[in-house]
Amino acid sequence: MTINHDLFKLTNLPERPNKPRENGITMVMDKGLSTFQAASLAESGEHIIDLVKLGFGTSLVTPKLKEKIAIYKQAGLDIYLGGTLFEAYLVRNQIEDYKRLIDNLGISTIEISDGSISLEHEKKCELISQFAKEYKVLSEVGSKDAEKIIPPYAWIEMMENELQAGAWKVVAESRESGTVGVFRGSGEIRTGLVAEIERKINIDNVIWEAPQKSQQVWFIKLYGSNINLGNIAVNEVSALEALRLGLRGDSFDFFI
Repeated sequence: MTINHDLFKLTNLPERPNKPRENGITMVMDKGLSTFQAASLAESGEHIIDLVKLGFGTSLVTPKLKEKIAIYKQAGLDIYLGGTLFEAYLVRNQIEDYKRLIDNLGISTIEISDGSISLEHEKKCELISQFAKEYKVLSEVGSKDAEKIIPPYAWIEMMENELQAGAWKVVAESRESGTVGVFRGSGEIRTGLVAEIERKINIDNVIWEAPQKSQQVWFIKLYGSNINLGNIAVNEVSALEALRLGLRGDSFDFFI
């Protein structure tokens, strides 16, 4: 769904589900926008953005945080704090303080991750189950350490367990650079890993962090317009939607 279909009357475009939606999700990374910038993002992207992540720990140093969250909420965007901040609370045994924080901010979606800390998977699933009773939970799978290579069977097992524990979606880690997790250091996609995951996990339940255009093109070409993509830069939101619709040179012939 885009706002200019009636004006342009262009036929045979890929069908995009209306919001709120379960697939075709676009998650945007806010790394410290001002309220003015957030308002501009909401105005230009409220119809095509589903989730806004206040990346890693930037929310702690963001002025007028509550005002910014209110702007996003008024535009119908789902906001959550980066998983690294959750891990910072967890490693300090301050989970109750974290819950009070998100309640104070009026946030109903959280990310549970273990990309920067060592956490037993059973404990992670317990946390997902606990938080899923009150919040929409995104659980991130994968490490931020480029040297840590997780085999496909382990990715699949973790995703299955975390979805079963109550996660709404699992997020395939790549960092904001797109150079770890499901990607190699060069940004090249670990195609075999993605294929193994897709065979075992319902692809609508996965959000693939894909900040680089080449990565977005690869996913859209293989899995269609309504693949869930995350860690999208704020200035690339409309460009990604154009990719999804085959209205960019990189995807022009995908849907004709």
